[in-house]
Amino acid sequence: MADIQHYSHDAGWKHTILRGLLYLVLILFAAYYLFPLFVMISTSLKSLDEIREGSLISLPRVITFDAWNYAWNEACVGVECSGIKIYFWNSVKMAVPAVLISTFLGAINGYALTKWRFKGANIVFALLLFGCFIPFQVVLLPMSQVLGSLGLASSTTGLVLVHVVYGLCFTTLFFRNYYVSIPDELVKAATIDGAGFFTIFWRIILPISTPIIVVSVIWQFTQIWNDFLFGASFASGDNAPMTVALNNIVNTTTGVKQYNVDMATALLTGLPTLLVYVLAGKYFVRGLTAGSVKG
Repeated sequence: MADIQHYSHDAGWKHTILRGLLYLVLILFAAYYLFPLFVMISTSLKSLDEIREGSLISLPRVITFDAWNYAWNEACVGVECSGIKIYFWNSVKMAVPAVLISTFLGAINGYALTKWRFKGANIVFALLLFGCFIPFQVVLLPMSQVLGSLGLASSTTGLVLVHVVYGLCFTTLFFRNYYVSIPDELVKAATIDGAGFFTIFWRIILPISTPIIVVSVIWQFTQIWNDFLFGASFASGDNAPMTVALNNIVNTTTGVKQYNVDMATALLTGLPTLLVYVLAGKYFVRGLTAGSVKG
């Protein structure tokens, strides 16, 4: 009996030590990944004189939001010195409709491909799946020709169209994998009761799609908001998105290099996606888990 208690005691200590080491490793990894964010926030809250005199990793002696205000209202993007607020709202006007439209169309496609099978449905899905692997660079020339012919070149509306078309493959894949396990009998029963395509979609399918809708929205918003290539290729001037404005500010070679303004601008650029993940991250993981299990 004593030997059993001694063994149990030793096993408990070993378990505690292993757990402590695991937490230590996790803390070190978290600190490693959060350190650049700490440097960015700390630098953005310093004055330019303090940055020159102090250390890169030192905390600000006096916290000031002058760099944030300057970045928002006065930073020079090209020849215009009116801040990044115009470009921030350009990204909002681009991302919100593109996310909503691509998510809605992806839901309709996934629903049609799984519950209303038609001749050639598998071929259509295969082509859409293939579209997920097409690099951005491949579509630049044909997309620019399409935008030019539609009169949408260098416009926010054109960027919305580009992101809807490119993101439709991903949203269709998400919803198709989610809907594939919903019993077909549910749709057949509703059809017998006289419900049509859109009635079943709105009243039966869509209400149970919340997890995958959240996944699609977060995925699309992150991809669209953070995109630089399409923004730099298909928009210019006052119609450029936030990422293009950030690049122009950070890479400017004239005047005094304002590191605090650069950091504040970078944080303002990344803040929306960070908030989306903080507010809806648990739903994103839940939706991915549900989609992978059902797929």
